[in-house]
Amino acid sequence: MTTLARSAPRFHRRPLAALAKAEYLQFRRNKTLIYMATVFPIGIPVAMFFIAARDATPTRATAAMAFELLAVVALLFVQYYSVLSMVTTRRGEGVLKRLRTGESTDRQILTAPAIPGAVVTLACAAVVAAVVYGAGVPAPVNPVAILLALLGGILLFSLLALATSTVTKNAEAAQITSLPVMTVAMLGLASIRGILPDRLADIADWTPFAAVSDLISLGVAGTAVGTTEPVLGFAATFPELGRPFATLAIWTVLALALIRTSFRWDDRG
Repeated sequence: MTTLARSAPRFHRRPLAALAKAEYLQFRRNKTLIYMATVFPIGIPVAMFFIAARDATPTRATAAMAFELLAVVALLFVQYYSVLSMVTTRRGEGVLKRLRTGESTDRQILTAPAIPGAVVTLACAAVVAAVVYGAGVPAPVNPVAILLALLGGILLFSLLALATSTVTKNAEAAQITSLPVMTVAMLGLASIRGILPDRLADIADWTPFAAVSDLISLGVAGTAVGTTEPVLGFAATFPELGRPFATLAIWTVLALALIRTSFRWDDRG
């Protein structure tokens, strides 16, 4: 009985591992997607980092800018768009419906498409971190906040992709249906919020990517976006994580609610 009990969790993980491997193989075979998922999330932040630090010693603020660019490119154009296009394509081909007849649970079926992008996003973050901190930037104030930003962003934008797929008929239509989410997410960039009128900036602070941006700024530089307050220490940053974490949680719950009520497993024409 003990042996069976211990082996049961391993058995339940096998469908997810198999599905994730299949999604990874499909992901790897798409040369354009591989190029977009590696060159841009690494190249753009690194290039902007060295341009910003060209005439001065690299600072934590410069590093925060680089990590924010990494996050927005990876979460939108790798994680969000790849999950949206893959799930929509699988539905149109009848794959999602057939998978439900096997031993995989609904949660495993919907989780698998997010795994390749998540791995690539974290790998790109590691490369950017190696370059940035290898250039002499002081160590991040709170690495926990950075990890929370990336993992929370991966989860949220994967769910937003599933939610968007409910109104997306095919992969071509994804280019249109993804625009509202991408536009709202772009409003969360620190540079965009900094030039908005106060009332619009307050609204933008509650957009999905604003939460990721704030967590990155606190983690890398120890300051909240748009403030000139002194750099906080490791322990002092934790109380400041409440608002961005709440923003992530609110959007995650909203996306889950939409998925539970509207997600379609087959193409109804």
